[in-house]
Amino acid sequence: MEETDLEQLKYPIGKFTAPQPITSENLTEWIKIIENFPQQLTKLVSKFDDEQLNTPYRLDGWTVRQVIHHIADSHMNSYIRFKWALTENKPIIKPYFEGRWAELHDGKNGPILVSLYLITSLHARWVLMLKGLTPNELQHTFIHPYGGREITLAENIGIYAWHCVHHFAHINNLRKQMNW
Repeated sequence: MEETDLEQLKYPIGKFTAPQPITSENLTEWIKIIENFPQQLTKLVSKFDDEQLNTPYRLDGWTVRQVIHHIADSHMNSYIRFKWALTENKPIIKPYFEGRWAELHDGKNGPILVSLYLITSLHARWVLMLKGLTPNELQHTFIHPYGGREITLAENIGIYAWHCVHHFAHINNLRKQMNW
């Protein structure tokens, strides 16, 4: 497999690049993506059987099951990062080893319904928070310890809207490829 093919499988919608400036229209669109994602994801995978759930979306990639559990893990971490940024002054976030989390028993073997329910509930709460953010709060930041980059909450909304579409594309592209 050529490197460009692998890159396309890893990043089917490309990598996230924040627009400059981030507009209220961007934020509205991104929040809508986050709001609608749980229902779209559930609809996409609700009829998948265990064989399909245990199929990697690419060579050496996670299985569909792992991707779904990863989304729950990642979005929980992001929600907490929003809370820290809103209640602390430029907190340094705690990163996590997502690849290691995906290899844990619950990530490799757990029923997806547990994570689908979690994603649905979490996104309902997250969107409630996001829709209530003031322009000042959108400029609150946290610091990622890898590289020390300061990220605004406005940008992080975009990152996680992208994250939703990114992983949806992984699963949907596999579904199309396999004629499921």
